Amino acid sequence: MKTGFDNEKYLRMQSQHIRERISQFDNKLYLEFGGKLFDDYHASRVLPGFEPDSKLRMLMQLSDQAEIVIVISAADIDKNKMRGDLGITYDTDVLRLIEEFTERNLYVGSVCITRYAGQEGADLFKNRLEKLGIRVYLHYSIPGYPSNTSLIVSDEGYGKNEYIETSRPLVVVTAPGPGSGKMATCLSQLYHEYKRGISAGYAKFETFPIWNIPLKHPVNLAYEAATADLNDVNMIDPFHMEAYGVTTVNYNRDVEIFPVLQAMFEKIIGKCPYKSPTDMGVNMAGNCIVDDEACREASRQEIIRRYYKSMDALVSGNGTEEEAYKIELLLKQAHATAEDRKVVPACLAKAEETGAPAAAMELLDGSIVYGKTSDLLGASSALLLNALKTLAGIDHKHHVISPEAIRPIQELKTQYLGSKNPRLHSDETLIALSVSAASNPEARLALEQLPKLKGCQAHTSVMLSSVDIWEFRKLGVELTCEPKFEKEKKYQ
Repeated sequence: MKTGFDNEKYLRMQSQHIRERISQFDNKLYLEFGGKLFDDYHASRVLPGFEPDSKLRMLMQLSDQAEIVIVISAADIDKNKMRGDLGITYDTDVLRLIEEFTERNLYVGSVCITRYAGQEGADLFKNRLEKLGIRVYLHYSIPGYPSNTSLIVSDEGYGKNEYIETSRPLVVVTAPGPGSGKMATCLSQLYHEYKRGISAGYAKFETFPIWNIPLKHPVNLAYEAATADLNDVNMIDPFHMEAYGVTTVNYNRDVEIFPVLQAMFEKIIGKCPYKSPTDMGVNMAGNCIVDDEACREASRQEIIRRYYKSMDALVSGNGTEEEAYKIELLLKQAHATAEDRKVVPACLAKAEETGAPAAAMELLDGSIVYGKTSDLLGASSALLLNALKTLAGIDHKHHVISPEAIRPIQELKTQYLGSKNPRLHSDETLIALSVSAASNPEARLALEQLPKLKGCQAHTSVMLSSVDIWEFRKLGVELTCEPKFEKEKKYQ
């Protein structure tokens, strides 16, 4: 894939812009960080050249000025809300974030539990954090939030929240996921700071939508596809247009809440420092796109992948028709079809040819390899082996895993573990390959190619098991599946 984004320029511009924003206030800025501070794979997919840890690296350039406050909702703790991309609960992710930040010498000042109402799960988590030496603060639900500004900006509203003690000019407020209460935490802190005579400021760092590229640019459409479950909609910022006569892009929630924010700012500090939602942002990503067409094509591919994910979820009973239809519409707006993903027609042709489930993978050099169903391996397992042999330059007639080594694993699955499917899953295939590598040089050579699968594209003609999906994800392969089961299931 062509590089479309200048990552080093981004790091320089972004850190400098944040420094400038800090200086506009009383050397105290609360910066709400939307999206992921690291592991931002969506950004790296739609902006080829953007590193998944770019925002974290940028923050590390400000490490002497910054401290981090992690926000989590008590309601999310109580219902064990999960991060879909990592398969862990929000409270577990808070601990992961603290570990990751600390390892990079970033100072985590505290954790704030929002919407607290005495939930048992929140109390247990608070005790756990405090035993680890982490300061925890409680913020409460406010009746009529966010419209009842008279109550919110008062001693009975924000005033009831515990004041978060901070010591550095830049306070980065982040969270495991959306809806955690980051903005409310920032505004609550402003209320307390001004009561203490400190003229603190607030700004927002959202990578998407990118404010200074067109509304229907595929990069911005891909953001809508990624947040289709939240019902986010990109739109022209009417406040920015009215104030400056300049067209910029924002999204519905920020535009809708802006009049309320203006009223809150006026009550807290006497005036609103911003004329539009766009003014609040500090994102410089749009200035670092160096190949627009490369980013457009990467974003079109991302929308196709999101389309398949939504269709798979719909068939599995975990998605909604509204989400799937929205992404299908975005696909049309981006002037893309599923067939634009090279592995889709290749995979379906192989499935039709063999009369059984099949799989295809596009390697980084653009070549296509296939996997078909056999007595020993499923299509996805065969695909992995064939891709590794191709990358290693091994003749496909050679067995890197002996059939005699596979049969005992099949017996273990079917005779002792109760599985009805004797074929090896992807993880079982890789374990068998690693065992074979101890005595077979070609198996060792094939195993050493695994890092080269990162960034490859794959498609299967049927939906895979969760085990296979996670294996592809761990390998960094971008996988999509046709929205149908291998066997018709009446009740699933």
